[in-house]
Order: sequence, then C-alpha cells, then structure tokens
Amino acid sequence: MGRPDTHSENPPSAANLLAAAVDRGARNLAFSDDATIVLAVSGGADSMALLHGAAHLVRTDARAWQLMIAHLDHALRNDSADDAAFVAEAAGSLGLPVEVRRTDVAALARETGRSLEEAGRDARYAFLEQLADASEALIATAHTADDAAETVLINLLRGSGLAGARGIPARHGRVVRPLLGERRGELRHWLDDAGLAYRDDPSNVDPAFLRNRVRAELVPLLEELRPGAVEGLARFARLAADDDKLLDAVAAAELGRRRAPDRTIDWHDPPARSLGRRVLRLALGEPAPAAERIEALLDAAEGTRGGVRIELGGGRQASVTERRIRIA
Repeated sequence: MGRPDTHSENPPSAANLLAAAVDRGARNLAFSDDATIVLAVSGGADSMALLHGAAHLVRTDARAWQLMIAHLDHALRNDSADDAAFVAEAAGSLGLPVEVRRTDVAALARETGRSLEEAGRDARYAFLEQLADASEALIATAHTADDAAETVLINLLRGSGLAGARGIPARHGRVVRPLLGERRGELRHWLDDAGLAYRDDPSNVDPAFLRNRVRAELVPLLEELRPGAVEGLARFARLAADDDKLLDAVAAAELGRRRAPDRTIDWHDPPARSLGRRVLRLALGEPAPAAERIEALLDAAEGTRGGVRIELGGGRQASVTERRIRIA
C-alpha cells in the first residue's frame, strides 16, 4: 500500500493514516493476514500509534490479526504505574487483551552490572518473548525511522563497525518493527489530529542519557544542515546491512574451510585482519566478546608465541597452540 494522498479533496482521516502506516510495514515484512501479534506498548506516542493503527486494521476487517497488548512497568518513576493503567485502559477500550507486568529494573541493573537502558531492554524483551512463546506470536515494537537514525549515530560515536551501522533491523527472529519507515513527528501529528491520547515519559528528555541528547540536539542539527538526514541515515543503514550480510557469508565460508574435525581453527595462513575478526566473532557466537578481546585473540593467533589463553567473558576462553585456536 502506497502512502495516501493527503492533498486530495477528501484526505484520509488521521486514524486511517495510522492504519496505513502499520499496514505498509506489515506488507513489507510479509505479515500473514491471520498472524498472532504481541504489541509492545509503553504508552508513548510511537507505541500508541502502533496500537491504534493495528487495532483499526482489525476493526475494519482489513486484517484478521489476533492482537495482544503487552506493557512492562520498569518501576523507575513514582508514577510509572499510571503508564501501566493508561495502557490497560486503552487496550480495554479497544476490546483487546492486555498483559501488564512490573519489574524493578534499577535493582536488576545493580545486580547484573549493566546500565539502566540495557537492563530495561533485556527485561522487556524477556517479558515479550515469554508472552509470544505461549501463542507462537510475532512481537511488534514501535521503533521509527528516527530511532533507527539515532541508533546508527550512537553506534558510530562508539566506534562500531558495519554491524552497528546497520542500526535497527526491521525484523530479527520473531521481533518485527512495522513503523521503522515512519517519522516520529508524523505519527504524533496523526495521533493529535485523531484526538488519541499518549503519555510522555520524562526520562526521554533527560540529558544524562546519550540517546536523548542525540535525539534533542544532534538529529535536529543534522536535519538543519541536510534536510532529509534521517532518511539518508536509513538508506546508509540498509546499504550497510547488505554489505554486512555478504561479509558474514564470506566469513562463514572461511570458517568452514579453516575448522578441523576436532573443532580447532587453523590460523597458519591468517586471513586479512578484517575478515579474521568476522571469522572469530562467528566462531564465538553470542554474546559477542568485547572488541579488544577479539583483537587480543587475533594478535595471539598471528604471533609466534604459543600456549596463549584469552579470556572472552561469559565463562568462555580461547587458547592458541601452534597457530590453532581452540574455543572452550
């Protein structure tokens, strides 16, 4: 479905525009018409756009999806329970089932030594996966083109390689992002025009978080310098993803050629350093070790000294003996 003509004599309603946005993404991601979908809804504008757009498609029989609404209360603000109640009320008004759960993300971050953002993301996806497992459902999140651009910029600032330049994938396993081609401002505008409520999370404007400063300062500056910067970053991310996928296939072939029956990896004739990094990341799997660990392993494998052990984190280690790498 193409973008509706909003300049015609009878422009589509804001509710129809929201539905069309969700439908565009669903078509691009090849959703089946009768899919079961868990919608991740925080109560913010983007996720409410996803909720109302998907519900409108079902209500008008454009899609026969089975929808379930999911909200995880991170317990990071005194009024976070109000967000949960808002989402539950919105789902109820649309006649949709809702699952609300509360997790102390701050305590989880302290226990695991991760940032609040990382701990919250992990808790949120664990919750969504648990719900989806019960019904073999897709998980739809409300990430937009703006989120993707912010992620690319943050990863570049951190010195990421091509994997980080890919930004946010439109699909990863059962997780789908039908609004990834939409602009955040448009979604909010359509919600306002339709009189549909949403909640603003004050933590999204806290300058203590890098993403918030990228969103509030860097992205507007880039749009001022180069109108269409967000769309340009999205194109860059898609091209980077294509290149990254190709290089992963090359690395997989190289790993297959070098791996011996005893699972050691032959490094007598080292590949180019950039390919070597990919080969080792592929061999090590998830979670990927820190970049400096990969570099240390490459140095050991390419050096003359044998019997070297490299700690990879997560209880894993690699040893190098006579230019053969063994991962345990």
